[in-house]
Amino acid sequence: MKPTTAKTIPSTRTDSRKPANSWRRFIPIAIGVALVASIVSALRPKPTPVEVATVATGPLTVSVLEEGKTRIRHRYIISPPVAGLLNRVELRAGAPVKAGETVLATIQPQAAGFLDPRSQAEAEARVKGADAARMQRSTQVERAKAALQLADKELVRARDLKKSGAIATKELDTAENQVNVLTRELNAAEFGLQVAEFEFAQAQAALLMQAKPSTSDKAELHRIISPVNGFVLNVFEENSRVVTAGTQIMEVGDPNDMEAEIELLSIDAVGVQPGAVVSIEHWGGGKPLRARVTVVEPGGFTKISALGVEEQRVKVRVDFIDPLPPERFLGDRYRVEARIITWHSDSVLQVPTGALFRRGSDWMTFVYEGGKARVSKVQIAHNNGTAAEVVGGLTDGQTVIVHPPDAVADGKAVKTTGR
Repeated sequence: MKPTTAKTIPSTRTDSRKPANSWRRFIPIAIGVALVASIVSALRPKPTPVEVATVATGPLTVSVLEEGKTRIRHRYIISPPVAGLLNRVELRAGAPVKAGETVLATIQPQAAGFLDPRSQAEAEARVKGADAARMQRSTQVERAKAALQLADKELVRARDLKKSGAIATKELDTAENQVNVLTRELNAAEFGLQVAEFEFAQAQAALLMQAKPSTSDKAELHRIISPVNGFVLNVFEENSRVVTAGTQIMEVGDPNDMEAEIELLSIDAVGVQPGAVVSIEHWGGGKPLRARVTVVEPGGFTKISALGVEEQRVKVRVDFIDPLPPERFLGDRYRVEARIITWHSDSVLQVPTGALFRRGSDWMTFVYEGGKARVSKVQIAHNNGTAAEVVGGLTDGQTVIVHPPDAVADGKAVKTTGR
């Protein structure tokens, strides 16, 4: 028999394992590369997120906001022309009065003797002076009426020209404001005429009572009649007592003849001029009332603030332009807030004040350029707290960083929020 020869069959198991296990040796390398990349990415500085705004041209208004109070412009102090016993005053503050009809107070004059030549001359001089004042007030009323008539005609012409586009809206507003101002001046002149006539009547009454002394122990009861239409503002003497001539009894006035008295810091009052536009806010109505500065008092006064700081204040009187709504009543010494415009321009290059910061005595800002912050020196003029007028350092259309965080520096990468 022939011996059986065993054939050797080559095994393929080893060859099949090599492709399956060859990629495993690259796992540590990949992990190392990923770790290095993550470390590099973590150490690489990231852009700081910032808010930006655009430097643009537009209207800019600078104003000062301060508290104040209303004030009846023309007030009249009632006082007796002669000495005597004042009967108890029945009227109280807020009571309506009518010129020539309402009895404000009654007084029992003292029995008068004959006047000596000097007293006679003084009494007659008071009558002549009161008569001259009455004539002067009458002339002022006529002058105010003539000025108002002319202003009414100018307003009619301005409205016709506005319809055809021949004049601007500003000129029409000026004509309307002139009519409003002259109307109030006429009311003031008429009030002064009423007061002058009352004083003339009082002077005549005093002269007659002293020129014709009473033969009885009691003189005729003297009634003090209201010189103006309006309301009783204050009562100084309520009880019955002996008073002298000129003693203040009460104060009367017309609430329709109203103005506002604003107390500004002296540093703010320097920039306020008569005729400045005013907006009366937070007075109790639905919308602000238009007004205009009439007087900036030349003298200031010291006032202690709520924090105990001494402040120099200046009173600024403001005249209402808009009439009060009929459903709202604004009385004497009511609190209001007045926004007085000190400067305005319809077209000015401006930057948000939140983009500005100080470096020494200079104003600086960060300009956003190509994803980086570039510090730039800025020259500004007028500032209203929200935007500032740019006179140098920036151009129209540039982008600036608003409220830059502490991490922002010159040349540092930044990114805008929302982009």
